[in-house]
Amino acid sequence: MQKRLYLSDTDKKISGVCGGIGEYFDIDSTLVRLAWVVLSLALSFGIGGLIVYIIAALIIPKRP
Repeated sequence: MQKRLYLSDTDKKISGVCGGIGEYFDIDSTLVRLAWVVLSLALSFGIGGLIVYIIAALIIPKRP
């Protein structure tokens, strides 16, 4: 069966993007959230990171 990326239904703080990424790669979603924040701040990506998150929340489908 093919592995697919979906928004998380159970592990979400805002929309389930980081939870879905964590489920897809089989890692703790807290690590995904921490990496997202660190990369956003370290790469001067602050507001861009928020925009990318919003786009991901709109593009990644919900689990059927």
